[in-house]
Amino acid sequence: MTKFILPIFGDQLSHRLASLRQARRSRDIVLMVESDSAANRVRYHKKKLAFVISSMRHFANELLDAGWDVRYLQLGDPKNTQSITGEIYRACSDEGTERVCATEPGNWSLRRRLQRIKNVDILEDDRFLCTHAEFDKWVHDHKQLRMEYFYREMRRKTGFLMIDGQPAGGRWNYDADNRKRLPHEVKPPQPVTFAPDDITKQVLALVESRYPDNIGSIDNFSFATTHRQASIAVDEFITHVLPSFGDYQDAMTHRSTHLYHAGISHYLNTGLLDPVVVCQKVADAYETGNVPLNAAEGFIRQIIGWREFVRGIYWRNMPAYLKENFFGHDRMLPSFYWDAKTELACLASAIGDTRDNAYAHHIQRLMLTGNFALLIGVDPRKVHEWYLSVYIDAFDWVEVPNTLGMSQFADAGLIASKPYLSGGNYINRMSDYCGNCQYDVKKRYGPTACPFNYLYWNFLDQQRSRLANNARLANAYRTWDRMTDDRRPAVTRDAQAFLDKL
Repeated sequence: MTKFILPIFGDQLSHRLASLRQARRSRDIVLMVESDSAANRVRYHKKKLAFVISSMRHFANELLDAGWDVRYLQLGDPKNTQSITGEIYRACSDEGTERVCATEPGNWSLRRRLQRIKNVDILEDDRFLCTHAEFDKWVHDHKQLRMEYFYREMRRKTGFLMIDGQPAGGRWNYDADNRKRLPHEVKPPQPVTFAPDDITKQVLALVESRYPDNIGSIDNFSFATTHRQASIAVDEFITHVLPSFGDYQDAMTHRSTHLYHAGISHYLNTGLLDPVVVCQKVADAYETGNVPLNAAEGFIRQIIGWREFVRGIYWRNMPAYLKENFFGHDRMLPSFYWDAKTELACLASAIGDTRDNAYAHHIQRLMLTGNFALLIGVDPRKVHEWYLSVYIDAFDWVEVPNTLGMSQFADAGLIASKPYLSGGNYINRMSDYCGNCQYDVKKRYGPTACPFNYLYWNFLDQQRSRLANNARLANAYRTWDRMTDDRRPAVTRDAQAFLDKL
């Protein structure tokens, strides 16, 4: 009877993993490795490292309790080669086997390294709803790859929020109802927190001693690190927070980090939560009248629509996707992306949240940090590396398309129909940042004008040869053309002066 080595990676902490379902407890050996080669790939946030390592250790204990033979290599183990593939070879040698069975990792480079191992079986990760073959067929059948149409197919496939083959409420998408600014008198609830247990405390000390110069702090670590805790977190969200998620999902405020967002994407992306189970709970909450349709639909769209869509884009377009740079941007990332020391109140708040919590919600990422990086011309690969470093839920398959495609438009519109960019007006409309800023959001140029304003118009002017035919930017270009002959040079002058300082 041939023994198999079953490597499980930090984003595969699920008991229904394909390789585990195919294996035998009495025969095969689970291999889990904490490695410096993985931890040092970029300068990961300390809380992100601690979350992944602690969750791995807890999951290993769950496997042991379930009767699995687990070979676990901690970072400090003197026998640890600090290489995942190195430990696979060593485990095969020690156990007298050449057979390896792995579930496909969420990283193209790691999958390629696994494929080079002799006698390896790589199983497709069926925790996702759309297989590679299904996504390829969908791409073949559509001239434009727009998430909205993919999402409708996923609604039909899953049956979530569907009644007799039609979308609940008669509409597929309630995004237009989800763009309210947070009123000053509304105080969003705090997310549920979990006190570190002994395992997590040991990991926190390890991360602090081994990666002292990484961004962030281990102070106030309060993330779930087990399936049970993650389940509690999502149940609390659905009961107490989700009813208001729809209305305020695009809002931003310096008064709250999470607002009405779930803050569970890192649990989904590491396997501590099952996306189908979570979506079913949300659908049930809608059907029982506890959650309004715009909130339930907006949440489920993120899971079965956008999450599945970007994964499909990732696997179809790697590794060339990482080299995409439609605008030819080459600027380095400003240093304040690491320390939040900037006079722009909106960026200081969003990056400060990121530095402190390894978290910022999707509008802060898209319309603040991503928007600014796009307007000033940062190399999209540098933006990708920053997002991968600092956000606790950022893993390659989900982060690469979101950053290079949606945020930076580096893929020339493969994902998005237009670049996600704006001046200060959008930020002021959706947040309370501008009232605390030294810059005047109402001024388009001048020494006290909001930099987002003149950077926005300067970007459109500089990129006109690439973007003028984009129908969704036609109004913006007409507005630029209507500006007086003295205003356009002033905008360009102030933008260039700002860029020169960077």
